[in-house]
Amino acid sequence: MTGERPPARLSATGVRLAYDGTEVVRGADLELRAGEVVAVVGPNASGKSTLLRGMARLMRPTAGTVVLDGGDIRRRPTREVARMLGLLPQHPVAPEAITVAELVERGRHPHRGWLTAGRGDREAVASALEATGTADLAHRAVDTLSGGQRQRVWIAMALAQEPEVLLLDEPISFLDVAHQIDVLDLLAEVNARRGTTIAMVLHDLNLASRYAHRLAVVAGGRVIATGTPDEVLTLGVLREAFGLDARLMRCPVSGMPIVVPVGRFPGAPG
Repeated sequence: MTGERPPARLSATGVRLAYDGTEVVRGADLELRAGEVVAVVGPNASGKSTLLRGMARLMRPTAGTVVLDGGDIRRRPTREVARMLGLLPQHPVAPEAITVAELVERGRHPHRGWLTAGRGDREAVASALEATGTADLAHRAVDTLSGGQRQRVWIAMALAQEPEVLLLDEPISFLDVAHQIDVLDLLAEVNARRGTTIAMVLHDLNLASRYAHRLAVVAGGRVIATGTPDEVLTLGVLREAFGLDARLMRCPVSGMPIVVPVGRFPGAPG
């Protein structure tokens, strides 16, 4: 992204979050700018998912603030936040026997209130099903689908909501590599066509480098580095965050930096 710096759509400043008195996020700062894709990366149990939950107003910070379009998110009406901000959690659970179409239609609830679905709602659902390649599954029960199919259906529900800011917690977990690329290509297209601001927790540093405008590295409950992949994927940050000895190269497809872990046994078994 070049030129004038885009305005912040969603930001956390000095946010602290805890479960049952145990602090998990310890004064984190993260800014999501209009129209960008941010990959949130870091080791397991570093606070990545918790930070996203706090920014989505699913957890109340013990300190710090979360601001949505210039205003404290906790002071905004719930329905207004739901129209602007979407969250796909790590392990979503669908009601028993619900069909794909019924689940995706639930994404429209913030827009229509108590009214029945109108033409705009039906068009949004159809568009989301088409975009995710799940239209042919519309009448299937969600619990009969494969893991990859279910993940695409959940993303369809999030797209049907038509949020301006979309947070996704590990959207490609448990998917094979082909479906991982399909999902990330889809999110990149949504960002490019709709201008949706996207933040997603990813474990694969090389996919994060390829698909995100900026990376945010979380370690020990804090955001220790943010910036472009070139700015963030350094040997120093990799050691600090992951304790990883690695080499950096250029991806022959994207031209972005890729991480090659060294490990204790760098060669094939002989």
